[in-house]
Amino acid sequence: MRMKKRIVIIDYGLGNLRSVLRGLERAGAAPTITADPETIAAADGIVLPGVGAFRDGMEMLGGLADTVVAAASETPLLGICLGMQMLMDSSEEHGIHRGLGLVPGDVKRFVPAAGEKVPHMGWNTIHIDPGTPLFDGLHEEEYVYFVHSYYAAAAPPNTIASTTYIHPFASAVKSGLTYGVQFHPEKSGAVGLKILENFIERVC
Repeated sequence: MRMKKRIVIIDYGLGNLRSVLRGLERAGAAPTITADPETIAAADGIVLPGVGAFRDGMEMLGGLADTVVAAASETPLLGICLGMQMLMDSSEEHGIHRGLGLVPGDVKRFVPAAGEKVPHMGWNTIHIDPGTPLFDGLHEEEYVYFVHSYYAAAAPPNTIASTTYIHPFASAVKSGLTYGVQFHPEKSGAVGLKILENFIERVC
Protein backbone atom coordinates (compact mmCIF):
# COMPACT_ATOMS: atom_id res chain seq x y z
CA MET A 1 0.00 0.00 0.00
CA ARG A 2 1.40 3.38 -1.03
CA MET A 3 2.12 5.78 1.81
CA LYS A 4 0.14 9.00 1.77
CA LYS A 5 2.14 12.18 1.27
CA ARG A 6 3.06 14.03 4.46
CA ILE A 7 1.53 17.46 3.89
CA VAL A 8 1.82 20.04 6.67
CA ILE A 9 -0.53 22.98 7.10
CA ILE A 10 1.27 25.78 8.90
CA ASP A 11 -0.59 26.96 11.99
CA TYR A 12 0.29 30.56 12.79
CA GLY A 13 -3.07 31.59 14.23
CA LEU A 14 -4.77 32.84 11.05
CA GLY A 15 -6.61 30.86 8.44
CA ASN A 16 -9.37 28.41 7.75
CA LEU A 17 -7.20 25.49 8.81
CA ARG A 18 -9.94 22.89 9.17
CA SER A 19 -11.45 23.45 5.74
CA VAL A 20 -7.98 23.27 4.16
CA LEU A 21 -7.33 20.09 6.17
CA ARG A 22 -10.56 18.50 4.91
CA GLY A 23 -9.78 19.52 1.33
CA LEU A 24 -6.34 17.92 1.47
CA GLU A 25 -7.79 14.77 3.02
CA ARG A 26 -10.32 14.50 0.18
CA ALA A 27 -7.42 14.97 -2.24
CA GLY A 28 -5.64 11.94 -0.79
CA ALA A 29 -3.08 13.45 1.58
CA ALA A 30 -2.39 12.77 5.25
CA PRO A 31 -2.23 16.40 6.37
CA THR A 32 -1.04 17.67 9.73
CA ILE A 33 -1.67 21.10 11.24
CA THR A 34 1.53 22.21 12.94
CA ALA A 35 3.77 25.05 14.04
CA ASP A 36 6.72 22.74 14.75
CA PRO A 37 9.79 23.61 12.65
CA GLU A 38 11.07 20.01 12.60
CA THR A 39 7.74 18.67 11.35
CA ILE A 40 7.64 21.37 8.66
CA ALA A 41 11.21 20.55 7.56
CA ALA A 42 10.41 16.82 7.26
CA ALA A 43 7.25 17.26 5.17
CA ASP A 44 6.72 16.19 1.56
CA GLY A 45 4.74 19.37 0.96
CA ILE A 46 3.84 22.54 2.85
CA VAL A 47 0.60 24.53 2.74
CA LEU A 48 0.50 28.13 3.99
CA PRO A 49 -3.17 29.14 4.30
CA GLY A 50 -4.52 32.42 5.60
CA VAL A 51 -7.38 34.86 5.84
CA GLY A 52 -7.17 38.42 7.10
CA ALA A 53 -4.64 41.23 6.86
CA PHE A 54 -1.10 40.87 5.49
CA ARG A 55 0.54 42.70 8.40
CA ASP A 56 -1.20 40.47 10.94
CA GLY A 57 -0.24 37.36 9.01
CA MET A 58 3.45 38.24 8.88
CA GLU A 59 3.51 39.28 12.53
CA MET A 60 1.81 36.07 13.67
CA LEU A 61 4.04 33.93 11.46
CA GLY A 62 6.95 35.45 13.36
CA GLY A 63 9.97 33.18 13.65
CA LEU A 64 8.32 30.55 11.49
CA ALA A 65 9.02 32.83 8.51
CA ASP A 66 12.66 31.70 8.46
CA THR A 67 11.54 28.06 8.71
CA VAL A 68 9.19 28.47 5.75
CA VAL A 69 11.79 30.21 3.58
CA ALA A 70 14.43 27.58 4.34
CA ALA A 71 12.04 24.67 3.72
CA ALA A 72 10.80 26.17 0.44
CA SER A 73 14.25 25.75 -1.10
CA GLU A 74 13.79 21.96 -1.06
CA THR A 75 10.10 21.28 -0.40
CA PRO A 76 7.07 22.21 -2.52
CA LEU A 77 5.02 24.96 -0.90
CA LEU A 78 1.46 26.09 -1.70
CA GLY A 79 0.21 29.44 -0.40
CA ILE A 80 -3.56 29.95 -0.35
CA CYS A 81 -5.30 33.37 -0.36
CA LEU A 82 -3.46 35.48 2.27
CA GLY A 83 -0.85 32.71 2.27
CA MET A 84 -0.16 33.43 -1.40
CA GLN A 85 0.14 37.16 -0.74
CA MET A 86 2.63 36.51 2.06
CA LEU A 87 4.88 34.75 -0.46
CA MET A 88 5.44 38.06 -2.25
CA ASP A 89 8.08 40.72 -1.59
CA SER A 90 5.78 43.25 0.07
CA SER A 91 2.22 44.48 0.59
CA GLU A 92 0.72 47.95 0.81
CA GLU A 93 -2.10 46.77 3.11
CA HIS A 94 -2.18 49.12 6.16
CA GLY A 95 1.24 50.52 5.23
CA ILE A 96 4.18 48.89 3.47
CA HIS A 97 5.15 45.52 4.96
CA ARG A 98 7.73 42.95 3.89
CA GLY A 99 6.66 39.49 2.84
CA LEU A 100 8.57 36.23 2.61
CA GLY A 101 10.17 37.19 -0.72
CA LEU A 102 9.69 33.74 -2.26
CA VAL A 103 7.87 35.07 -5.34
CA PRO A 104 8.88 38.40 -6.93
CA GLY A 105 6.15 41.03 -6.85
CA ASP A 106 4.04 43.18 -4.56
CA VAL A 107 0.53 43.11 -3.15
CA LYS A 108 -1.73 46.05 -3.98
CA ARG A 109 -5.30 47.08 -3.19
CA PHE A 110 -8.05 46.99 -5.78
CA VAL A 111 -9.29 50.49 -6.60
CA PRO A 112 -13.10 50.23 -6.82
CA ALA A 113 -14.55 50.79 -10.28
CA ALA A 114 -18.06 51.60 -11.43
CA GLY A 115 -20.30 48.60 -10.87
CA GLU A 116 -17.57 46.50 -9.23
CA LYS A 117 -17.19 46.33 -5.47
CA VAL A 118 -14.22 45.57 -3.26
CA PRO A 119 -13.71 42.93 -1.95
CA HIS A 120 -13.70 40.69 -4.98
CA MET A 121 -15.98 37.94 -3.70
CA GLY A 122 -17.48 34.93 -5.44
CA TRP A 123 -16.81 32.77 -8.47
CA ASN A 124 -14.62 34.01 -11.30
CA THR A 125 -12.56 32.63 -14.16
CA ILE A 126 -8.90 31.76 -14.03
CA HIS A 127 -6.96 31.68 -17.31
CA ILE A 128 -4.40 28.93 -16.85
CA ASP A 129 -0.88 28.36 -18.13
CA PRO A 130 -1.40 24.84 -19.51
CA GLY A 131 2.22 23.81 -18.90
CA THR A 132 1.95 24.01 -15.11
CA PRO A 133 1.75 20.70 -13.15
CA LEU A 134 -0.53 22.34 -10.57
CA PHE A 135 -3.21 22.59 -13.25
CA ASP A 136 -2.79 19.23 -15.01
CA GLY A 137 -6.10 17.87 -16.27
CA LEU A 138 -7.89 21.23 -16.18
CA HIS A 139 -9.16 23.40 -19.03
CA GLU A 140 -7.41 26.64 -19.89
CA GLU A 141 -10.36 28.46 -18.29
CA GLU A 142 -11.93 27.29 -15.03
CA TYR A 143 -14.16 28.81 -12.34
CA VAL A 144 -12.93 29.10 -8.76
CA TYR A 145 -13.96 30.93 -5.60
CA PHE A 146 -12.35 34.21 -4.45
CA VAL A 147 -12.57 36.46 -1.39
CA HIS A 148 -9.98 39.26 -1.33
CA SER A 149 -9.49 43.03 -1.43
CA TYR A 150 -5.80 42.96 -2.38
CA TYR A 151 -4.10 41.30 -5.33
CA ALA A 152 -0.62 40.18 -6.28
CA ALA A 153 1.15 42.19 -8.96
CA ALA A 154 3.54 39.49 -10.18
CA ALA A 155 5.74 39.49 -13.28
CA PRO A 156 4.57 37.40 -16.27
CA PRO A 157 7.25 34.69 -15.78
CA ASN A 158 5.88 34.06 -12.27
CA THR A 159 2.18 34.26 -13.21
CA ILE A 160 0.69 30.82 -13.94
CA ALA A 161 -2.96 31.89 -13.91
CA SER A 162 -4.63 35.26 -14.34
CA THR A 163 -8.08 36.64 -13.60
CA THR A 164 -9.82 39.88 -14.46
CA TYR A 165 -11.71 41.81 -11.82
CA ILE A 166 -11.55 45.59 -12.28
CA HIS A 167 -8.29 44.77 -14.12
CA PRO A 168 -6.19 41.65 -14.78
CA PHE A 169 -4.20 40.27 -11.85
CA ALA A 170 -2.16 37.18 -10.99
CA SER A 171 -4.53 34.60 -9.50
CA ALA A 172 -1.79 31.95 -9.26
CA VAL A 173 1.98 32.33 -9.07
CA LYS A 174 5.08 30.16 -9.10
CA SER A 175 8.79 30.51 -8.36
CA GLY A 176 10.94 27.41 -8.05
CA LEU A 177 9.10 24.92 -5.83
CA THR A 178 6.83 27.63 -4.44
CA TYR A 179 3.25 28.02 -5.71
CA GLY A 180 0.46 30.35 -4.65
CA VAL A 181 -3.24 30.63 -5.46
CA GLN A 182 -5.30 33.71 -4.60
CA PHE A 183 -8.55 31.75 -4.69
CA HIS A 184 -9.69 29.07 -2.25
CA PRO A 185 -9.25 25.60 -3.78
CA GLU A 186 -10.92 24.03 -0.73
CA LYS A 187 -14.08 26.01 -1.63
CA SER A 188 -13.86 25.59 -5.42
CA GLY A 189 -15.58 22.26 -5.94
CA ALA A 190 -14.14 19.69 -8.33
CA VAL A 191 -11.67 22.16 -9.84
CA GLY A 192 -10.23 23.03 -6.46
CA LEU A 193 -10.03 19.37 -5.48
CA LYS A 194 -8.11 18.62 -8.69
CA ILE A 195 -5.64 21.42 -7.91
CA LEU A 196 -5.02 20.01 -4.44
CA GLU A 197 -4.62 16.51 -5.91
CA ASN A 198 -2.12 17.87 -8.43
CA PHE A 199 -0.15 19.58 -5.68
CA ILE A 200 0.05 16.30 -3.78
CA GLU A 201 0.69 13.96 -6.72
CA ARG A 202 2.34 16.08 -9.43
CA VAL A 203 4.20 18.77 -7.49
CA CYS A 204 5.25 17.11 -4.20
